[in-house]
Amino acid sequence: MPSEAPPIQALAVVARLFPLILSGEKTATIRFGEARIAPGPMRYVCAGDPGRTVIVDVVRCTDMPLSEAARFLGREVEWPREVMLEGMREHYPEIEWGDIVQVIEHRAPARHPAPGTGA
Repeated sequence: MPSEAPPIQALAVVARLFPLILSGEKTATIRFGEARIAPGPMRYVCAGDPGRTVIVDVVRCTDMPLSEAARFLGREVEWPREVMLEGMREHYPEIEWGDIVQVIEHRAPARHPAPGTGA
């Protein structure tokens, strides 16, 4: 009897960030105290509109203090300490600068032409 494939891992993402994932501009997310993600296929689900989803290929997951995440992602100029803390506290009000987060990096979603477009 063939074994059933395990369910694909999934993460919700706020609606304002969903288009950035679709365009390939956003290729990483920082999570605190959520289910662990592993390399492999993952579905992003648009919060507020669960019918909008996209599957990406997670290539690396790294645990580190929040204080190191912006530098790790090459965003330290855009995300100085106060900006990073304010943004993270929108989702995780209790997070502190030294807390360990999981940085999840993924490839941009594959582009598939719409049926019948020839693109």
